[in-house]
Amino acid sequence: MEARSVERRREKPWEGEVYESTFPWLLEWRARTQPGRVAFRWKRYGIWRRYTWRDYYLRVAYAALALENLGLGPGDTGAFITFNRPSWVIYEVGVQLLGGRAMGIYRDSLSDEVGYLLDSGDAKFVLVEGQEQLDRVLDSGVDVDKIIVDEAKGLHQYRGMVGSKLVTFGDVMRLGRKLYSDGGDQQVKKLMGELEPDMVCGLFTTSGTTGLPKLAMISFKNMLAMAHQLNTVDPVREDWEYVSFLPTAWIGEQMMSIPYHMIGGFKVNFPETPHTLWRDFREIAPHFMFSPPRVWERIAKDIMARVDDADPIKRAAFRLAYKIGYEAARRRLVKGRSRPPTLWRALYYLAYWLALRAVLDKAGLKRIVRAYTGGAMIGEDYVIFYHSLGVNLKQIYGQTEVAGIAVVHPDDDVRPDTVGKPLPLTEVKIAEDGEILMRSPAMMKGYYKNEEATAKTIVDGWLRTGDVGVLTEDGHLKVLDRAKEIIILSDGTKVAPQVIQNKLKFSPYIGEAAIVGSGKPYLAALVNIDFEIVSRWAERRRIPFTSYSDLSQKPEVLQLLKREIEKVNRRLPEKERIRRFVSLFKEFHPDDEEMTRTRKLRRMVIESRYAGLIEAIYSGDEEYELTVTMKLEDGRRVQVTRRVKIIDVEG
Repeated sequence: MEARSVERRREKPWEGEVYESTFPWLLEWRARTQPGRVAFRWKRYGIWRRYTWRDYYLRVAYAALALENLGLGPGDTGAFITFNRPSWVIYEVGVQLLGGRAMGIYRDSLSDEVGYLLDSGDAKFVLVEGQEQLDRVLDSGVDVDKIIVDEAKGLHQYRGMVGSKLVTFGDVMRLGRKLYSDGGDQQVKKLMGELEPDMVCGLFTTSGTTGLPKLAMISFKNMLAMAHQLNTVDPVREDWEYVSFLPTAWIGEQMMSIPYHMIGGFKVNFPETPHTLWRDFREIAPHFMFSPPRVWERIAKDIMARVDDADPIKRAAFRLAYKIGYEAARRRLVKGRSRPPTLWRALYYLAYWLALRAVLDKAGLKRIVRAYTGGAMIGEDYVIFYHSLGVNLKQIYGQTEVAGIAVVHPDDDVRPDTVGKPLPLTEVKIAEDGEILMRSPAMMKGYYKNEEATAKTIVDGWLRTGDVGVLTEDGHLKVLDRAKEIIILSDGTKVAPQVIQNKLKFSPYIGEAAIVGSGKPYLAALVNIDFEIVSRWAERRRIPFTSYSDLSQKPEVLQLLKREIEKVNRRLPEKERIRRFVSLFKEFHPDDEEMTRTRKLRRMVIESRYAGLIEAIYSGDEEYELTVTMKLEDGRRVQVTRRVKIIDVEG
């Protein structure tokens, strides 16, 4: 086994079946052939520190030797709860070098969620960022063998645990370096020889929109097959920059920062802190970017807000340039022309260099060659908006169960109403009931310790996605919504709420919206304002307010939301129009189980929690006294009661 593995490990990653490999093999290959080339950078104390591929490989070797010395072995689970920093990828690949499984937990997870995942994944070790995450592990009630702390501040409070259960990441690296210098390099080679592409390298949490998240068992081969397919469609260059800032537990960040990075060889950049993220992002100005819709929505709304705050001349210049860009994008994306007429290309060139590029520079997007959005459907308006500015925004469709990606838009065939075409080694078909089925070498091996769920999800070699969609004649996939979330009105009309929600969220003033109406004669909406944008709007009009709760119920804000919803209604078929809405005095939040950690709405929870309010909407009431239970960060629950207005919408 060792000779065959070493031979395969030395193959070039772009020749043959690259996905018949492992992360440690590819890392060793890059460290051997490109030892001095920069693999990633981390901003520390205001300075970007560089790590070469050789540095990366040695640190992974140190981590593996130290973790093995501390008691982690093949088949064990090493969990992590941390922000985007080098310790995360070094620890993860180190666990995998030992034949173990890495498992990410979202950094903002509360103690009970942390406990559920540590227990479900049989975690033996866990890497935490600092004291906050350490406390959540300790409060979870799950006993793990070792807790490794990256930021050692405040550990004097845990003196009784240091050395036995608690160890710093710095101590792990020092131990590993000593073991390596004492002949541990031979042990590293032995460990590499025992790896196989089909070994499970990680347990990845599903979104959990309809219940508790499951743990998908993903192998090296699964992850690398996905990255290989994406790199075939959208090849990256080794001199490109990427900024790692999405949750490290999310399959989307995992696929970009580890397998795609290993295959593509580009530079990964880790921000200094969450608070400096966007400043660091703009400083790097990456060449490609992958984010869920909520990030693209946030950037777009910030751009709109900055334009509104600009002086009249700049505002007029941008709006003229945007109008030209919009028409050029519409002609290319909506009318199906690969290239707009020469006149529009010339006008767009002037608009881009005179106004649009400056806006992209402020957002850190001026060097973007490809921009991906995935994890949920993004509104068509956002796709056209970004292409109007000159950003090549493309939809990705996939699930955790297929290592994140199955379908993507080709560069020359982007459409706002589809999610693109299947990747080269991926098959997609539509079942008789409209469900999307997929088959790919990136498909998971199953759910960890859940054979029943595995059998329901993988049927005859096809993955049942739970999404409803259609395939166009030319091979594009249209995703309508989750099968369980399709709303059926009292007259039998079927409505995909996600489509309408995305149109509502294109308004800079609407942060989130939940469409309701199952079994009812018409649709209604529960709306969250975008506090940052609406507060600035209110300040310009000298409308006093004290908090989100107060601002969301202001009569002027309710009228603003009414106008925005009426704009959307004018673009919708009659049966899909919103007749009434409520502006909630609290935001939908993962801590209240109304959203997943990736910010997808949990419709069943929302409809149950707001059942009384929904009934009042359809009873014709003009207001309702709403009581909600909110969960605080320390785990305490509080009840909040407030009267909310129910607003009728015209048109």
